[in-house]
Amino acid sequence: MAKTVAIVGRPNVGKSTLFNRLAGRKLALVHDMPGVTRDRREAEGALGDLRFTLIDTAGFEAGREESLARRTRAQTETALSGADLVILLVDARAGVMADDRDFARALRRLKKPVLLVANKAERGAPPLDEFFALGLGTPIAISAEHGEGMAELYAALAPALAPEPAEAASAEDAPEKPLKLAIIGRPNVGKSTLVNRLLGAERMLTGPEAGITRDAIAIPWEWQGRAVSVIDTAGLRRRAKVAETIEQMAVADAFSAIRFAELCVLVTDATQLLEKQDLTIAREVAEEGRALVLAVNKWDLVADKRAKRTELKEKLESHLPQLSGLETVMLSAKTGAGIDTLMPAVLRAYAAWNRRVATPLLNRWLAEAQDRNPPPLVSGRRLRLRYIAQANIRPPTFALFASKPGDLPESYRRYLVNLLRQSFDLPGVPIRMMLRKGKNPYDTKGG
Repeated sequence: MAKTVAIVGRPNVGKSTLFNRLAGRKLALVHDMPGVTRDRREAEGALGDLRFTLIDTAGFEAGREESLARRTRAQTETALSGADLVILLVDARAGVMADDRDFARALRRLKKPVLLVANKAERGAPPLDEFFALGLGTPIAISAEHGEGMAELYAALAPALAPEPAEAASAEDAPEKPLKLAIIGRPNVGKSTLVNRLLGAERMLTGPEAGITRDAIAIPWEWQGRAVSVIDTAGLRRRAKVAETIEQMAVADAFSAIRFAELCVLVTDATQLLEKQDLTIAREVAEEGRALVLAVNKWDLVADKRAKRTELKEKLESHLPQLSGLETVMLSAKTGAGIDTLMPAVLRAYAAWNRRVATPLLNRWLAEAQDRNPPPLVSGRRLRLRYIAQANIRPPTFALFASKPGDLPESYRRYLVNLLRQSFDLPGVPIRMMLRKGKNPYDTKGG
């Protein structure tokens, strides 16, 4: 049975426009005049391969017991009660309004997944920082009218809208939605050979020539009952060396594959270990917020394996501290040695990428972190770190509220991030920590 997504928000933020966009046709009336929608409207919605029941609602307006405004509000409350996920739509250009705060307060008490989506965020729209004060995580910037930001919306919707299994299942059971796994790296490091070895068939062209693969090819696969979409990509050379139009298109396709993947396996050549371009690619994956596993290929050609492991550890610590604890697998795509350790490493990294930490645990951790290593003094006064909450997963993203966030040294931020990794089992995934000023936004006592 399809899950239900309700779109809510104050009048004239673009709820019906987004409804039409996700429904794939013009079903709801759209007009600049607020309050056009009164009844809740349902339709079959779709975004990529996601399918769901979509509900358009009226604005949350106050009114007398029997007034039209009160009855439309009741329609919205009914939609919320039956929804599996709620999209709170706000206006990126108008900023946070009083009704937005009312909605956010009500939705935080609802105990259902809520996505904060900022509409009208076309080029020229102001930054979205003030929307963090609503306490609903990272705002997703879109333009419902122009179809911008749909990839980011898809990534946020997908975890909550995965189909329910027909029968009760354990956490280890394979989900119906395939894991999107991109195989990336420099030219001629053995990416296509690795893909063929995983699939158990000569699915991709291979050879000693660099640049054989041009398109990012997605191949359906199953590993121990787990559906996987394996994406082989073109080799990524330094941008300065990419001159031909075809290669430019292939590289663009590979970077697109990174953005739409959930996890990337970076293949490096053990005989040319972690060259500058390997590090550049790894940083690109971290910047995109994707999970990463390092596959050291051609391990069978290494004579002194102990020395090579030491070299690898030193390079990772020195050049990729933002991915501390990165899952690393030594293998040979040609012989098959070590291949059986790759997918378990992939699933461990994927689990860390999706890990969510409860807010009470985080705030106890924050107090202990400050006791262990207090924040620095600024103008003779101690910086106050007031509150922390996980704003998102995929990657783990945290909002830290401080008295003077601009004065918190980068070294102390790194200390907190590294301690988060150790305390909550988050090795090797990019961790985002956003510093915000203000009181605890999740406190509902004062409004």
